[in-house]
Amino acid sequence: MEKEIQRRILASNRTHFAAISLFYPELLKLYYTTIIKPVVSYGAEAWMLTKKEEQTLLIFERKIFRRIYGPKYGKGEWKSRMNRELEEMSKEENIVKWIKGQRISWLGHLERMEEDRMNKKIFTQELEGTRRGRPRKRWKEEVERDLQVLGVRRWRDLVADRKKWKDIVRHAKAHNGL
Repeated sequence: MEKEIQRRILASNRTHFAAISLFYPELLKLYYTTIIKPVVSYGAEAWMLTKKEEQTLLIFERKIFRRIYGPKYGKGEWKSRMNRELEEMSKEENIVKWIKGQRISWLGHLERMEEDRMNKKIFTQELEGTRRGRPRKRWKEEVERDLQVLGVRRWRDLVADRKKWKDIVRHAKAHNGL
């Protein structure tokens, strides 16, 4: 997964530098949300993120925001913006929260899917055999943990109501604990 994330970040950097001169400063935020973020997070619904990978994505996002918002001028000198300032200025969820929200959205889609679809079969299949060593994180367990952090109980009952599920996804993207 780490190599895939690095590949996505490199693709986003290429996209960013190829198109940055085409946008006015006022449009750069829109440029990030419509071009850069989708390139970085393509297929992220199925990602398992370690803390290191989450940090890598957050560092990349802050780097792009520093380019978008530029340095600040104060007391006769230019200074780079602090991380907290960038979070306040972006007024949006960070990319990790957004990815976790997308994973929750994909979980709802999988749960509503017809039983004969390949994705649903893979999702519901139980693995046989024993695990050796430290068990790896599994996608389903990680998403269920995210739902517990959000305080969502009996999520399988809520999936059928798309409006409620959409509210849960929206809440996940804004939640500070994820």
